[in-house]
Amino acid sequence: MKKIIGISSLILLAAITAISWNIPNTVVKQSDQPAATPDFKVYWNDGKAEISSYTLQQSRYGELHEGEATMIFVTEPFSKSKQVKLDNYKNYKDKVEVLKLNAVRKFNTGIYPYSTMTSIFSPYESSGQALKVSTSVQEWCGHAFMQFNRRGNKIKIAGKSYFESEGDVDSSIPNAYLEDELWNMIRINPELLPKGSFQLIPSTLFLRLKHHAPQVVTATAQLMKTQNEQFSTEQLFEYTLQYDQPATRTISIFFDTQFPHQIKGWQEKGRLTTTATLKKSIRLDYWSKHNNTHRALQELLED
Repeated sequence: MKKIIGISSLILLAAITAISWNIPNTVVKQSDQPAATPDFKVYWNDGKAEISSYTLQQSRYGELHEGEATMIFVTEPFSKSKQVKLDNYKNYKDKVEVLKLNAVRKFNTGIYPYSTMTSIFSPYESSGQALKVSTSVQEWCGHAFMQFNRRGNKIKIAGKSYFESEGDVDSSIPNAYLEDELWNMIRINPELLPKGSFQLIPSTLFLRLKHHAPQVVTATAQLMKTQNEQFSTEQLFEYTLQYDQPATRTISIFFDTQFPHQIKGWQEKGRLTTTATLKKSIRLDYWSKHNNTHRALQELLED
């Protein structure tokens, strides 16, 4: 087995024996101790983003639809109070450094396309819990938006939708783990991942596509070396999250045991199984590559 960097011997034991373990079912408390390892800061603070493309089979309307997914991880300065990216951050006292994930999915249902994006902003020098999550969904019927902001012991919810029954939402629910923030926790430090039975809020994309109101529910999670046939040829961990409500649903995320814990794919099992498998991954300062002469760089993310 390859040497595992940045993961405790306890997780190594779980990887070898496929044994899962529990932690208390409480929200991780903010800490002065950094969640990220020294390797994290060296790797992620080099002025580049990690861009990964995935082959996607997305469950929708009782069928599986072929598509593509892209995950863009990058660090950036963030305002703790405003919970937005800072424009002038050099002398800003409210600054916190975050790992941002923009997760994009594109797929067609019949004649018309879907495009979704979820953005997650997680401080990596504390607990790794996200300050903010937002999701937008666009398709030919209309578009919708949902945002979570962590404010003290509450999750503030803002929502916009073209459906009359959903309309404009401005509310809050008790603080809990967010399913969306688990992706960033994997990249920051897998030891942050909650395990056993705990309270959390389902992903904003799931809530939007299924038209469920946000709520705190109970889920069970475990971390082990994968036994999945599709990914078992590699040294990967599998983090599995199981819900009984608001719908029976299981999410499995497959990622490298070694730092930087790249995500190799995921499965979401409900009536049908949504599956994503990594195609290519590059590191690039993509924001400076916006001219026609840069279009050829897209080929780096294809098979």
